[in-house]
Amino acid sequence: MPETNVIQETVLQELQKAIAESPVIKAAKDNKNRISGRNLTQDEIDALKRNGNYSCDWTKITVAQNFIPDNIYNCYLAGETYIGRMSGYKEINGKTIWFGLATSMICSCEILDDVTIVDAKNLCGYRVHSGANIFNTGTLAMKGASSFGIGSELPIAIETGGREVLIYPEITIEIASKIATSRKNKELISQYNELVEKYKAEASSDRGTICSNAVISNCPKIINAYIGEGAHIDNTTLIQDATIYSLTNEKTEISDGAYVKKAIIQWGTEVTSMAIVTNSALTEHSHVERHGKVTDSIIGPNTGIAEGEVTACLVGPFVGFHHQSLLIAAYWPEGKGNIGYGANVGSNHTSKAPDQELWAGEGLFYGLGVNIKFPSDYSKAPYSIIATGVSALPQRMEFPFSLMNTPATSYPNISPAYNELMPGWVLSDNIYTIKRNEGKYMKRNKAKRSKLVFEVFRPEIVDLMVSARKRLQSACGKEVYTSKEVKGLGKSYMTEQSRVSAIEAYTFYIQYYALCGLKKMVKELDGSGRIGEAKSLLSQSAASFNGCSRWDHEKNVLLQELTRKSVADCLNILSGMEQKIAECVQESKEKDDKRGASIIPDYSEAHSPASEDGFVKETWKKTKEIQEEIKNLIAKL
Repeated sequence: MPETNVIQETVLQELQKAIAESPVIKAAKDNKNRISGRNLTQDEIDALKRNGNYSCDWTKITVAQNFIPDNIYNCYLAGETYIGRMSGYKEINGKTIWFGLATSMICSCEILDDVTIVDAKNLCGYRVHSGANIFNTGTLAMKGASSFGIGSELPIAIETGGREVLIYPEITIEIASKIATSRKNKELISQYNELVEKYKAEASSDRGTICSNAVISNCPKIINAYIGEGAHIDNTTLIQDATIYSLTNEKTEISDGAYVKKAIIQWGTEVTSMAIVTNSALTEHSHVERHGKVTDSIIGPNTGIAEGEVTACLVGPFVGFHHQSLLIAAYWPEGKGNIGYGANVGSNHTSKAPDQELWAGEGLFYGLGVNIKFPSDYSKAPYSIIATGVSALPQRMEFPFSLMNTPATSYPNISPAYNELMPGWVLSDNIYTIKRNEGKYMKRNKAKRSKLVFEVFRPEIVDLMVSARKRLQSACGKEVYTSKEVKGLGKSYMTEQSRVSAIEAYTFYIQYYALCGLKKMVKELDGSGRIGEAKSLLSQSAASFNGCSRWDHEKNVLLQELTRKSVADCLNILSGMEQKIAECVQESKEKDDKRGASIIPDYSEAHSPASEDGFVKETWKKTKEIQEEIKNLIAKL
């Protein structure tokens, strides 16, 4: 099946599954069937009145069969309202909890057994499930039918439209990115939009839902919301037209002045400390805090937005955005990058219309105060660094693991607006960052539903390195190069020294990737009692072993890079490479020690040396283990 058809089928199947299993749709269907209760007896009405309760029409109030009027005090009950049994004090998980209703106005609601509602000034149009706790709220009401933010259109990557994505509660970065970049596939876009509209229609309801064990307190206004199990909503400014997914073991928190409107908020997410989220989707375990603003965007798992502004963006997982900065009209599905303080990644307005866009690469690091002009494409420059103060012209840059810096020298016939590019610099001079982040993201990941890839040196990135090296190797004999001589330099120049260094760095890690694949295969054969076959790994097809496409790629790279080498020779080379990488990791950290000590008088007293750095020590420990493992494998060949 062609790849386009596979993508289309996968996207639509995921959406159909979401519709079939949606708790919002289930709630909408359940809410259409009002809970059937019995009428109050006169004795129960009299008891409720003695407790200070009032209703204009007690005949509209229905109750559970085992209803007791105790534990309901000073409430105004109106409309067709159902009330379950409120049990009063109960011991739950070692805590004493009071279930009952007090000093609240409750209108046209369904209050199931054992909830706590105290000082709710206007609770209207909600089904409140058992265990929920509502305290000191203003307006917590439904105002007409709502689809709870489902079906909102996000102008991803182009603020004026062109890559629109309709959102639904279970949406992932992977799904959104495929829709945003499949504009030629009219059939996919049409079918996707139709399914989202179906989801929206089936989820639409004139009754809101507050799921079991949700806690809502000190909130002046919550309008048209689906609030999931165990969600913690406290002291918000506004929640309106929103779906808030939550589970007891993945609690979502919206608190401390947060403003949420027309939004999808997924499991384990936090919106707090006066953050603003409008017309957006926050996927699982992301967070927006400290006045951060997210508008018309989808934010990936484990990504944090603080203080800065994100508008019309698709931001992938593990992006750090912790200071006052701007990210606008960016397509960044792989994420794993950083936005430094004062970065302006957003010159999307060319004095005509805000219709320009940026494609960011995986692991891209935007330094302090950078200015990134649009349109720009860094998608083929993963794990690159744009250094502090750089102003980058509109461009397409295609060298992974690079450093873009302000020009160190002025050259004739090269625009002073060009920056200096050092391809592969991150590999040669800053491998500490790559190795540390790879492990850090894996350890910190909380996402359970998104397919995240943590490995840096994998086939698609290695192919970018091979392509970059080939372009570098085809150019020589000049002091300085631009994109006229080397395609992919964008609006930067490169020196001959940088070209030579980049070829060396790319070659080392291309070979390292392939050798790691060989070691893995030898280890698998050893584990299955087939170590005797390992010597033929390089001479027989991948299909002769496990047919793995990954090994097929690694093997082809290895045969091109290290010809006429035996398996044992290759493993010995890998052992030496592991040693060198560990040394480079430590040296990378030692540079910071040396520079810091030359500037700050007591730097060495306040900072641990590289030899004591936790990650450096972990790297050496792991290196020794790998080298011992390689030694044992070679002995068995």
